Amino acid sequence: MTTKNTTGISLSRRQLLKSGAAFGFGAAALGLAPAWADPWGQSNAYPQGAVEGNDIALAIRRETLAINGRNTRPITINGTSPGPLIRLQEGQDATLRVTNLMDEPTSIHWHGLILPPEVDGAPGISFAGIAPGETFTYRFPVVQNGTYWYHSHSGLQEQLGHAGPIIIDAAEREPFRFDREHVVLLTDWTYEDPATVFRNLKTAEGYYNLQERTITDFLADMRENGFRETARTRAMWARMRMSSRDIADVTGSTYTYLVNGQAPEQNWTALFKPGERLRLRFINGSAMTYFDVRIPGLKMTVVAADGQPVQPVPVDEFRIAVAETYDVIVTPEADTAYTVFAESMDRSGFARATLAPRLGMEAAVPERRRIADRGMEAMGAHGGMDHSGMAGMNHSNMAGMDHSNMAGMDHSNMAGMDHSNMAGMDHSNMAGMDHSNMAGMDHSNMAGMDHSNMAGMDHSNMAGMDHSNMAGMDHSGMQHDTSPGASVGGLLPAGTAQPGSQYDQAGIGIDPDERRILVYRDLKAFRPWPDRREPEREMEIHLTGNMERYMWSFDGKKFSEVTGPIHFRKDERLRLILINDTMMEHPIHLHGMWMELENGAGELIPRKHTINVKPGERVSALITADAEGSWAFHCHLLYHMDAGMFRVVRVS
Repeated sequence: MTTKNTTGISLSRRQLLKSGAAFGFGAAALGLAPAWADPWGQSNAYPQGAVEGNDIALAIRRETLAINGRNTRPITINGTSPGPLIRLQEGQDATLRVTNLMDEPTSIHWHGLILPPEVDGAPGISFAGIAPGETFTYRFPVVQNGTYWYHSHSGLQEQLGHAGPIIIDAAEREPFRFDREHVVLLTDWTYEDPATVFRNLKTAEGYYNLQERTITDFLADMRENGFRETARTRAMWARMRMSSRDIADVTGSTYTYLVNGQAPEQNWTALFKPGERLRLRFINGSAMTYFDVRIPGLKMTVVAADGQPVQPVPVDEFRIAVAETYDVIVTPEADTAYTVFAESMDRSGFARATLAPRLGMEAAVPERRRIADRGMEAMGAHGGMDHSGMAGMNHSNMAGMDHSNMAGMDHSNMAGMDHSNMAGMDHSNMAGMDHSNMAGMDHSNMAGMDHSNMAGMDHSNMAGMDHSNMAGMDHSGMQHDTSPGASVGGLLPAGTAQPGSQYDQAGIGIDPDERRILVYRDLKAFRPWPDRREPEREMEIHLTGNMERYMWSFDGKKFSEVTGPIHFRKDERLRLILINDTMMEHPIHLHGMWMELENGAGELIPRKHTINVKPGERVSALITADAEGSWAFHCHLLYHMDAGMFRVVRVS
C-alpha cells in the first residue's frame, strides 16, 4: 500500500506513452482533443490524502474530530472523515482489506463499480457485513475508469461521515485533455444523532423546514395571481395536508454543508496556474442534499457523468443529485480567485470552495436564491393534471388502471357514477374526454386500471373526490411486467424518451433564462454501448410515499412488507420504467449493473448508476441483466431508503 498526503495523477511513463484511443475517435469539440494530462508535480490536494496500489488497507473507527471547529464523533476511515481518496487502475485487480474497529457492524459499498455481488458491500444481500473486530477483504477486477465513491451501507452510518471518493485511472487515454485535477466531494453533516433526525422526520412532517410560507408570500402571490387564484391554491395545499415548500426533508437548519470535509468558513482551496485546464471531479456524497453548482466567472464543460465520458456540454450551472458524479473542465485564465458555489436545492445553505493561484485568496460568495414553491405538476405521476377540486376522491384500489392516452378527457356529466367494478378497464384511447363535473364519483374498486399517462386531463370540477394524500397513494399492485407488444402501441424503440419525462428541465428553483443549466437531455455518450438490442420486456415500478407519516416505498410497499425480490432474467435486455407518484425528487440507484438513461439520444444514450426522478416524472432506462446474483435497488436519499424505499433485484 502507498499512502500520500496529497495525490498526484498516478500514471506510469509506460501508460503515458501508450498509443491508441479507447473510444476510436477524437473529442475535438470545444478543444477537448484527446491527450494525456501532464501529471508530474501536479496535485489535487484532497485534504484527507489518498491510498492507492493493488493492496489497500482501510481501518474504520468512531473517534473525536473537529468539524467546522466543533468537536464531534464521526466515523473515520484511516483517521479521516470523509475517508481518504482511493485510487485504482483500470485493468488491474484490487484488494481492499477493511478492518472494523467500531463496536457495531459496518460495511463499504463501492458505489457505481461493476463487480461480483459478494464484494458489492450491501449487508444482508450477498454479504453479511463486517462484524466488530473483523477484517473483510474485498477482491475484484477493475473493469472501468472514472470518478466514483464509496460509503457505508449499514444503517445510517453514511450520515456520520462514512464515505470517500474513488478515482480509477484509465488504461487507455481518455477523450479529453487536462493539466491538473481536483476532487470536490460534497457532503451534509449534522451534529444530531442520525437516529434522532430520522425520528424527527417520522414525528413531524416538515420538522426541518424553517422556510414555510408567510403572509408576505401570500400577499406577493395575490398581487401576481389575484386573490381568488391564490386562495384556491393555498386551500388545495391545505386540503392535501402538504406544503408547497417541501423541497428537502432535511435542511440547513441542522446541516452544515461541506466540501472535502470543510465548511464554507474554512474555505477549502484548490490551486491552479492561469491558463491551466482543470478537471474538477464533483461527487455528491451527501445523505439527503441536492446541490446546484456554479463557478461565477467560469464556464464549465461537462465531460463525464457517473464516471462515464459524455460528449462535451458547456454549462454555467448543474444540479447534482445525491450519489451522482460529474466531471467538468474549467480553464481559469486570470490571476484571480473563483468561488465554487454549491447551493442546496431548498436554498437553506451552501457548500463553498475556492479555485485560486495562491492559498489565502478568496472571491465573492453569491447570494442564495429565494426558495421556490412546488406547483401542481408535482402532485404525483399524473403530469400536467389539474386536481384543483378533487378533495374527497378515493383511488385506493386503482392499481394497474390504464388511462395512457386520456389527455384532455371530458367526463362533464358523470356526477354520481359508480365505477366500483371496473377492474381491468382499458381507457387507452379515450383522448379528448372531459371530467369536469364528476362530483361524487366512486372509484373505490377500480383495481387494474392504469393512470400512468394522464397528462393534460381536466379534473377541474371533481368536487367530492379525495386526493387529500396523493403523496401516499397506494400503488401496491402497480408493478407491471409486460411482454413485447403488450403495452399500447408496442414497445418504444430503444433510446426513446418516455412520455411524461422531463429531461429538458433542470428541476424546481432553477431559472433556465438566468444561465445555461445542464439537463439530462444534454447527456450523450461518446459512442454507442456494446449491447444495442431492443428491450425484450418492460417493467414499471412506482415510487410511492407518504410525507405526513414519512413512509417511502416502491409500488406502495415498504421493504419490510415485500415477500420476494424483483426478478431479472440473466442476460435479458430490459426496459425499467420509473414513475414518481410523490412530491419529492428521488435518486434511484441500481447496484451491479448500468442503467442506460433513455433521454432521447438514440444509440448515444448515457450510462448511469444513479438516475434522478423528479416529482410526477416518468423515466426509463435500458438494462442488460448480465450480473448474476442479488443486488440492492433503492432511493439514495438515506432516510427514504431506511424508511422502506428499497428492494432486492435477483438476476438468475
